[in-house]
Amino acid sequence: MKKALITGITGQDGSYLAEFLLGKGYKVYGLTRRTSTVNNERIAHIQDRVTLVQGDLLDQSSLSSALMEAAPDEVYNLAAQSFVKTSWNQPVLTGEFTALGVTRMLEAIRVVNPKIKFYQASSSEMFGKVTETPQKETTRFHPRSPYGVAKVYGHYITVNYRESFGIFACSGILFNHESPRRGLEFVTRKISNAVARIYLGKQKKIELGDLRPKRDWGFAGDYVEAIWLMLQHEKADDYVIATGRNHSVEEFVKLAFNVAGISNWKDYVLANKPEHMRPAEVDFLIGDYSKAKKVLGWKPKTSFEQLVEMIVKKDIEMERGSK
Repeated sequence: MKKALITGITGQDGSYLAEFLLGKGYKVYGLTRRTSTVNNERIAHIQDRVTLVQGDLLDQSSLSSALMEAAPDEVYNLAAQSFVKTSWNQPVLTGEFTALGVTRMLEAIRVVNPKIKFYQASSSEMFGKVTETPQKETTRFHPRSPYGVAKVYGHYITVNYRESFGIFACSGILFNHESPRRGLEFVTRKISNAVARIYLGKQKKIELGDLRPKRDWGFAGDYVEAIWLMLQHEKADDYVIATGRNHSVEEFVKLAFNVAGISNWKDYVLANKPEHMRPAEVDFLIGDYSKAKKVLGWKPKTSFEQLVEMIVKKDIEMERGSK
């Protein structure tokens, strides 16, 4: 039986990946930090089938201990300070988790067992102010936030450990991927949840920033399959994972309201609120996933329209059930 250790198992991607690996017959371990409030909500339905081990990306020795305890064949590093807006408020902490945390895990693998296969969650935010469209593995990075900068470091340190120490280390450059398990602080869930609340009469308006930026949005449940496929291939490499289509924030808003049967969406939206604007915006992201399609045989299964419908309907169901 193969064994996998997932950092960030309690997050959106971690929970979908854990489900996927359990379905493949893996023994799944999840790295969790000791915090004052435990939030295992996303893995509650599979918690009795996964083993949680304590560890922290800020603490080198805890990572070595976790690797010795779990003895995994594969490590999926999905943990990070992953909210772009917070990275401006906490740039140093973002660097510690999202950049140096990758180095600590790779170093632990190098020392404990260099045969462990490693996956690093890279991000389309690394492209930032894009230099070519669509973006592919060879596109130059120009990150526009401390989060994006930290992800570039994490990406290149992964390449360095692969080239310098022969570790099987891959990076997946994932474009925006959403689901009903996305945190409420992210714009997609902020929109879907507000639409659900407006539909049920619990809320009157939604405040948003710029509606013009365009993103390549996919379904997190589809993307974890691509992550797994990378570590099953005979050669370690880096891959863009995307849908090859992009949509503006405004299109997302309009479609979300349509799902709830509300056509006059502009009556409920207060846009361009300064407190919701980024200091430097990433305007136009669209990924070219042709390498992943050719080498891994992967392609996205869920359309943008299906994705928005899935998230909004789930939020309506949840809001209906809550007080």
